[in-house]
Amino acid sequence: MRLVDPAIELVACGSSNAAMPGFGGWEATVLEHCYEHVDYISLHSYYTEREHDTASFLACATEMDSFIEAVISTADHVRAKGRHAKRINLSFDEWNVWHTLGYQPEGDWERAPRLIEDTYDLTDAVVVGNLLISLLRHADRVRMACLAQLVNAIGAIRSEPGGPSWRQTIFHPFALTSRYGRGTVLQTPVAAPGYDTPRFGLVPKADAVAVLSDSGDELTVFAVNRDQHEPLPVTIDVRSLSALRVAHHTYIGDDKPSAANTQDAPDRIIPRAGAEIRVDDGVLEMVLPALSWNMLRIGGDDQ
Repeated sequence: MRLVDPAIELVACGSSNAAMPGFGGWEATVLEHCYEHVDYISLHSYYTEREHDTASFLACATEMDSFIEAVISTADHVRAKGRHAKRINLSFDEWNVWHTLGYQPEGDWERAPRLIEDTYDLTDAVVVGNLLISLLRHADRVRMACLAQLVNAIGAIRSEPGGPSWRQTIFHPFALTSRYGRGTVLQTPVAAPGYDTPRFGLVPKADAVAVLSDSGDELTVFAVNRDQHEPLPVTIDVRSLSALRVAHHTYIGDDKPSAANTQDAPDRIIPRAGAEIRVDDGVLEMVLPALSWNMLRIGGDDQ
């Protein structure tokens, strides 16, 4: 293929998820054979709530973090072992929340049956927003990441044949992160109280990442509050960015975690404007609503 187009970039096939037998060993073996011929190693994973364990589901971004970091470590080990000059990056080629995972159709085969059409609720939107935070946090090595799918089949958009279409809850954190998560991702240390989960042990109630615009005059902070019941007071220190003064808060939240967008109520869960917040002496204080995805755009003026 490179004889035809020397500029193409190639992705080697990695594991579908970290639970696969041989995970890690597969990546190492593949890269040992083709390191100089590829540019990326792929990974993908879907996330679902198991046995009504919402606490762990809300923290599944920690699993994505571990997955990404394990693949990075494996690729860098092969690089050191083979004394390669270049660095292999990651392509997270499929990710999403998928509640009908493993669905099997029943009865006779149909032509174009409607399959795996998940209806996403507020909790799913918070989880997807947190997964986006994880992907941004690793943007130095995760150079591609593809939400799967787009319409109807585990889609951010739903439609009815010959009828309307509407945006599901997970559409909104994805759209806003795509629009405002551009620039330079900053190292964003987070100190937050923890809560216990059956799958992941003690995890922080909050997660966040910050992106500085290319112009340097706007900082966007994406944050989630995983606590299902209590708001979370936060302090954001931006004293190293002295020009930033005013913050505009947008959040996705609702009193009902299972609230979804449907054909009859397409705008139940949408981005909502919070109160304007002042940044005094480089420190911002605010409250993240319970079970919410939040975006703060901190700019240099009142516009």
